[in-house]
Amino acid sequence: MEQKLKLLVCGDVRGKLKSFFARIENVNKKSGPFDLVLCVGDFFGSNSEIDVLQEYKRNVKTVAAPVYILGPTAKQLTQYYEETRDGDICTNLSYLGKRGVYTTAGGLKIAYLSGTASSQNSSEAGEWTYTKADAIAVRDSCLASKANMGDFRGIDILLTSQWPLGMRENVKDSCKLVSWLADAIKPRYHFCGINDEFYESPPYRNLPDKNTQMELATRFVGLASFGNPEKKKHIYALSITPVEKMRVLELIQKTTDEIQSPYQELSLNIMESEGRSDREKPDGQYFYDMNTYDDNRRNKRRSNEPHQCQKRQRPTFDQETCWFCLSAGSIEKHLIISVGDHFYLALAKGPISETHILILSITHIQCAALLSDEQWAELVRFKQALTQFYADREQKVFFYERNFKTGHLQINAIGIDDNVAWKIQHVLEDKGEEYSVQLEKVPKLGSPADLPERGPYFVAELPDGTVMLTRQMKGFPLHFGREIICADNLLNCEEKADWRQCNCSKEEEDEMVKNFRENFKPYDFTV
Repeated sequence: MEQKLKLLVCGDVRGKLKSFFARIENVNKKSGPFDLVLCVGDFFGSNSEIDVLQEYKRNVKTVAAPVYILGPTAKQLTQYYEETRDGDICTNLSYLGKRGVYTTAGGLKIAYLSGTASSQNSSEAGEWTYTKADAIAVRDSCLASKANMGDFRGIDILLTSQWPLGMRENVKDSCKLVSWLADAIKPRYHFCGINDEFYESPPYRNLPDKNTQMELATRFVGLASFGNPEKKKHIYALSITPVEKMRVLELIQKTTDEIQSPYQELSLNIMESEGRSDREKPDGQYFYDMNTYDDNRRNKRRSNEPHQCQKRQRPTFDQETCWFCLSAGSIEKHLIISVGDHFYLALAKGPISETHILILSITHIQCAALLSDEQWAELVRFKQALTQFYADREQKVFFYERNFKTGHLQINAIGIDDNVAWKIQHVLEDKGEEYSVQLEKVPKLGSPADLPERGPYFVAELPDGTVMLTRQMKGFPLHFGREIICADNLLNCEEKADWRQCNCSKEEEDEMVKNFRENFKPYDFTV
């Protein structure tokens, strides 16, 4: 199995150098070492702590991990880049450049585009802006390594300061050039800054094109500014295997919470360049019209006719292709541990630990609120069996269910050591405050009627019997439950908050399932 690289990605630092370097050192000690720290948005600000930086330039102090930053987004910030030597500002602090692709020693490919888009008629173009030609150059650099037409596997990471147009409504200064670039190079992760907002989209599926026939997925993450007073998320941890070292099946693996590409409805039309069309270009390169919006869609928005104002359809879930239905051909049956009449236990995909288990309904049921009394009774038996299983290993069990952007009932169960399990509620409340999610304490769950029958929800059952629930799901982070478990004062593995970064080989999964099944036998009422 290929060694994963551990990364941190940070939003706009804006000159808060002392606290930034201290935070990186602290996180690196607790959860590292990290191979790279990537910064989007403005690293320097109008009041940058240059005196702090001088200590690092004189090697009085050393940055704890290699940090790579993007270029300025405003003319007044260019002064901080004037003394760089081949991109190096000081030891372990480097400026990536205005545009390009950086390949690490481990094979990770990071595409980047610094600054903000230049207006066609602007007289202020400079190192803080980019043009269509810059975006095309990045695209061409990404495609240059493909052996044959159709072999492109995408890029590991795309870094831009500006957000792409179409990703989210009402985003200040979002840019269609960024949308085009993301659509063209299909990064596994796309990170942005400068908007003082945190937003992580569900993975979206890119459509195949002339460069690849694979339906590659992208996860978009917009990060808030470092040290923001609202405590919005500004640092994102992940571990990642370079795309060129992954199996094709891993690259195209789908999840039930995926959405369609947010750029499908944008007008990214092929245009002619210098009098010669795409088909006529000998190298097979192409260009997209980034300056023309789809007039038909714009006119439809202005129309008052009902049939022209239809909302985008909600995604539907097909039982035949559901990951979790036992009758579906897509289920990974080697993960199954125990099967009852209505529920089964399985090792979580991308488990946080070897005893991270899912309780899943055998038939296609949306959530626990829709269970019959008979189904609920068996769910309770599985919970009781797991509670005793963990208790005999000096652990408390933490259950949570996210009925949001998923089509099949799944309840996460994981054991937390007795000596730290009491912290779960504090971490849960802190995460709720971080994401502005209002969690309320509710009575212990005694039946499906105790859960919201209509609409999405998130519910957590704590070891001491406390139950916390929210129905406030607008912008709800999909990894909320995992972030609680992985917090530095619980399991201290924040890089595992994204299940995709915890993928194991089938052999490793087989071994974990075998061990859990054997140890669980004394508690398994289905045997």
